[in-house]
Amino acid sequence: MTVAGAAAAVHYANAGLTVSHYDARAHLVVARRVFDSLWPGWQQIGGVWLPLPHLLNMVPVQVDAWYRNGASGVAISVLSMATAAWALAALIIRITRSRIAAMTGATLMMANPNLLYLQSTPMTEPLLFATALVAIAFTAEWLDRDVVEAPGSGDPGRRIASTSGWMKPGLALAAACMTRYEALPITAAIVALSCAVLLRRGASARTTLAAAARLSALPLLALVLFTINSRWTTGYWFIPRDFYVPENVEALGHPMEAWRQVREGLYRLSGTALVWPAYGGLAMVSIAFLRSRARAPLVLVAALAAAALLPWYAYLQGHPFRIRYDVPLVAACAALAAAGVALTPALLRPLVATAIVVASLLQAPPLDRSAPVVVESQRDARNMEGRRAVTAYLQQQYDGNTIMMSMGSLAHYMHDLSLAGFNVRDFLHEGNGELWPYATHGARSIVGWVIIEEHAEGGDSLFTQRHRSQRFLEGFERVAEGGGVALYRVR
Repeated sequence: MTVAGAAAAVHYANAGLTVSHYDARAHLVVARRVFDSLWPGWQQIGGVWLPLPHLLNMVPVQVDAWYRNGASGVAISVLSMATAAWALAALIIRITRSRIAAMTGATLMMANPNLLYLQSTPMTEPLLFATALVAIAFTAEWLDRDVVEAPGSGDPGRRIASTSGWMKPGLALAAACMTRYEALPITAAIVALSCAVLLRRGASARTTLAAAARLSALPLLALVLFTINSRWTTGYWFIPRDFYVPENVEALGHPMEAWRQVREGLYRLSGTALVWPAYGGLAMVSIAFLRSRARAPLVLVAALAAAALLPWYAYLQGHPFRIRYDVPLVAACAALAAAGVALTPALLRPLVATAIVVASLLQAPPLDRSAPVVVESQRDARNMEGRRAVTAYLQQQYDGNTIMMSMGSLAHYMHDLSLAGFNVRDFLHEGNGELWPYATHGARSIVGWVIIEEHAEGGDSLFTQRHRSQRFLEGFERVAEGGGVALYRVR
């Protein structure tokens, strides 16, 4: 899987698509700024995006070439996707002994063009797949192996979880919760389904609750530490309310419309050839849970579907539609379809597996340049072209003075400017402590340049501040513009 993933990464690199997505470039900037910053240190980990992807990449990305081409982030994604495929295959083989089903799950994940593209970029979804599937595999192993026989039962089939062995799944769940927000509902679902498995196997309510507390202890601790750091560095306990402009008026306050958008995104990403087998797989793991104590942990793969709650809630709050937010559901469908194959009668498995894989490949061919996520990743291409005028002026006239620019809105452009020789430490951004709010009251005393996003999502925070306060840009003149951004220089 690693070889296939690396080959796909080379393919997309040759096509110039590795860092075409604005979030891919922004993730590189956030990782880089931990050391390359006006105010380097732990406070640069940030409080909007979860930290694990950036912590893993913060040292490799200090190499200028890897920062500019995203190679270190791509390596993390490729290894993550291979780990996710391995974890799914290991889970299925251990519980059902079906190698055909294991191969089916790995193939469905690696062959989908949207997943394949994301694992060829510095995006964070592949790490989510890896941590979540490893957590499921470790949790199932814990439920099966680290157990004791129920007192007085005399039945080796009636067993309950012991007090040991919860560290491995707990650490994996904590890692997932520090990777992407979709992991929060997934983790809650894993804990709930683990309780259901224990009860199914005859555990008492007290034992079940104790096991749930142990399993959730590390992810809860990770979230507490993150929220404290977020409050310390940004002033918010969690994501700030003005993080996005509520443009999705169709879904705003309408649960059914928000759900329709989630469902539509999933079908566009995978087609019916993967979604309907996933429905069948969900039904089959539910039946297996009721009929077999030994196979009951296979129901944990259904926890991946809980990722749908995050985009649904975001759209309900008016978040703009992003088809990439449905990508975790594609991985969930692949896992559920593979579980369904594993529970199919042995004689039919090769036929069923072949039919699902072939139909999925026909509806969503690998390396398809028209795949929705590949297309969505290029939505900033026109703005990139337009910003070249701003970059050229800045490169020719730069005098060494600090440039003020919102990382929350223009981190991707900050990465673009690295190709013109600029470092993150050349910019004043929100992660630079009290310097940022001080400069918003009068930039001239702190910086020599200001770059403002004027169009995307109604403009950035500096665009708003420009209209609120005449003092903010007092002493500056507008010298260049393009691609939705404006460049100001102190007179």
